[in-house]
Amino acid sequence: MSHERWVRPLAWATLVANVVLVVTGGAVRLTGSGLGCPTWPRCTDQSFRPHGALDLHEAIEFGNRTLTFVLVAIAVATFVVMWRTGRRDLRTMALIVALGIPAQAVIGGITVLTDLNPWVVSFHLLCSLAIIGVAVRMLLSVDAPLPPARRGPVVGLAWATFAAAWAVLYVGTVVTGSGPHAGDVDTERNGLDPLQMSQLHADLVFLFVGLTLGLLFTLHAVGAPRSARRAVAVLLAVELAQGAIGFVQYFTDLPVVLVGLHMLGAATISACVTWALLRVRHPLSN
Repeated sequence: MSHERWVRPLAWATLVANVVLVVTGGAVRLTGSGLGCPTWPRCTDQSFRPHGALDLHEAIEFGNRTLTFVLVAIAVATFVVMWRTGRRDLRTMALIVALGIPAQAVIGGITVLTDLNPWVVSFHLLCSLAIIGVAVRMLLSVDAPLPPARRGPVVGLAWATFAAAWAVLYVGTVVTGSGPHAGDVDTERNGLDPLQMSQLHADLVFLFVGLTLGLLFTLHAVGAPRSARRAVAVLLAVELAQGAIGFVQYFTDLPVVLVGLHMLGAATISACVTWALLRVRHPLSN
């Protein structure tokens, strides 16, 4: 049927668009544009859009808000196409993504109304990362439902790696909330020591990398399917690149470009660790 050719492209569009949202949200924070539109849902007290000549902060914040409409359009189209497949798993994931976009818009509004409270900003980013994970699961399921889930210590190790990834992502948002890139030059930080938070973040990264290495060696030792080994190997490569960016940005006083790349890396980590967990838990035959 004609709608079937749109299933995979829309699944990819959902994933890519939500990664772009993380990057543009990062641009808002890194340029101090979090209050470029000082209220919500309007940009100003009188209008949903800025008037007159846009300054940089207004343009960046308004652009990030406008992206929400693109995400809504993609989410609605995805839901319609997935619904027409008749598959319950695709319908459920498309519905989660479709509901997640307006929920994210509301959370974004709360961040503005609370003057960029760092804890709310952290939750805003984590929700986007979670939606990325759902999008990956949907993408892996477009050709056929995932195979039956396996159990056992190897799957348990994959779950531990997944949990470590999310601990790294969460503490990373706390580090940002304690440092200079919290969204606006006058934004109150979370009051935590950036040095201590960075050390905790680094410790969790070492744990995450160690678990990933252990998982990769274990998969090779037990002769796991190639699809699982490849997913975990890609995850490890992304972790090493992300770790390298993290260390360089820390020792170079957090240049904006590197911090932006680090946020792109966080979105990629969310996607790759979900991919790895699903391929270990629902392995394809070699």
